[in-house]
Amino acid sequence: MSNPMRVVLDTNVVLSVLVFGGGAAGRVRQAWQQGSFVPLTSTATAQELVRVLTYPKFHLSPLEQEELLADYLPYSKAVRIPQPPPAVPKCRDKFDLPFMHLAVAGKARVLMSGDKDLLALAGRFVCPIVALDVFVRDYLPKLG
Repeated sequence: MSNPMRVVLDTNVVLSVLVFGGGAAGRVRQAWQQGSFVPLTSTATAQELVRVLTYPKFHLSPLEQEELLADYLPYSKAVRIPQPPPAVPKCRDKFDLPFMHLAVAGKARVLMSGDKDLLALAGRFVCPIVALDVFVRDYLPKLG
């Protein structure tokens, strides 16, 4: 595919795909690995992913963390966020801002999230904000 759809995946979606990986999450992983869409990443979103992978509840060794990052980061496109960052709607959770900034700066077609605060902004944002299962149902079939 010459110009794959640009998609922002928030940290909880990336974790679902990398750590749990079955069903719809597995289909998302396969789609990015096949180049059906390109995940966008910024310094802030990559740092967040690295930080969250170290959470004790996931029981991931440093080697497992590296392997999971190696299954994601090489497929993603790094986007530089300008300073000041692009304007985005007000959001209750400041930790959601980097994903919205990335979507705007990276000209994302979709922001995929499981975060209720982000999903609540769906109608007021520059691109659709959808849950993983909605992405699989509504977008993956069109990507071929």
